Amino acid sequence: MMDYHGSAESIGKLLNRRHLYFVPFRQDNPITKPRSLVFDPNYIVETVKKALDREQIQPILL
Repeated sequence: MMDYHGSAESIGKLLNRRHLYFVPFRQDNPITKPRSLVFDPNYIVETVKKALDREQIQPILL
C-alpha cells in the first residue's frame, strides 16, 4: 500500500510549476476515500489544446 501523506503538498508544488498542465480532477469518493482524487477523462483533449497555447484549463478542481 502506498503512503500518500503529503500528497496535497506535492500537488500544490506541481500546480506552481511552469509548463506543467493538469487535467481537471475531482474527489473520487469523499465518504469512503476522502483523500482520493481522479482526473476527468472528458477533459483530456481540451487540456492538451490549452496546454499547446500555454494555458491551464479552468477550473482544475471540479
